[in-house]
Amino acid sequence: MASEPPVTTGPQGEVFDLGYQRYDGPREGRSRARKAIYWDGVKLILGIGRGPKSKILPLLLFIGAMFPALVFVIILSVAGDVAGFLFDGPAGYNGMISTLLIMFGAIMAPELFTPDRKDRVLDLYLVRPITSTDYAMARVAAFMSIVLALVYSGQIVLQLGLILTATEPWGYIKDNWQDIPRFIGAGFLVALFITAIPMAVATFTNRRAYASVFVIGLFMVTAVTVEILTQVESCPGHARSMNGEIILDELECEPLTGDAAKYIELLNFGAAPLFMNDLVFDIESRSELHDAIPIGAYGVYTVIPLALIWWQYRRTRI
Repeated sequence: MASEPPVTTGPQGEVFDLGYQRYDGPREGRSRARKAIYWDGVKLILGIGRGPKSKILPLLLFIGAMFPALVFVIILSVAGDVAGFLFDGPAGYNGMISTLLIMFGAIMAPELFTPDRKDRVLDLYLVRPITSTDYAMARVAAFMSIVLALVYSGQIVLQLGLILTATEPWGYIKDNWQDIPRFIGAGFLVALFITAIPMAVATFTNRRAYASVFVIGLFMVTAVTVEILTQVESCPGHARSMNGEIILDELECEPLTGDAAKYIELLNFGAAPLFMNDLVFDIESRSELHDAIPIGAYGVYTVIPLALIWWQYRRTRI
């Protein structure tokens, strides 16, 4: 009598050959992963691949960045040189849109960091051949690219308007060609600053609203505090009579904080990139200090936030 096959109670499985083939194409490794994270960040900010509502804010910001340039060009084409009294040209353009850029940084920077951390998907990125530093720097580069586009788009429109409305366009180019490398350099410094602080704040919270409110509050509080501490005291001149006429002697008024006011001005975060803008365009600085001091303050406000981003993500491990 033939014996019965043994009964198995454990898990069973079968292997089927479905004809899958091993990938033999090029393996791009880390550089390809960095590019993918970078372009994903750009798409997130611009709302590409998302609903129409996600594209409204970026579109409005680009229009807002170019609006002052368009208005100036229109006035220039109608009123001629009179427009020069209303606007400082390329040197003053970054100052005009600085508030817009700060708002953009506060609102959009958290979009690149907080959702990934909140949803705990960073580990999925790190199973690829990249490090957490690669991830963070790709996100920073994506955001800075958009800020640069905001800054340069308006400057390009302004430059084209100045050239086309000039009596002799070629002569204008020969006399003012230095403005092009200057607005490129100044725009880079402004964009780096606008990128550093909002993105550093975004690395320490999982709530986008908290990050946005903190950044806006930081710039507002420092601006108001510095304005209060550096405002000039009321110091009317002494009245005296000379040949029957009343003459008012002018006095040199000092701020409430005296000589310390020029150092306190450096605590206004929003003014830091504008100091650099003045230096690049070689116009009279808004600071009474030696140029090295505002440069150092700008470096602190930029390097430290970027270092905090690197430190925060370097601690991340799978």
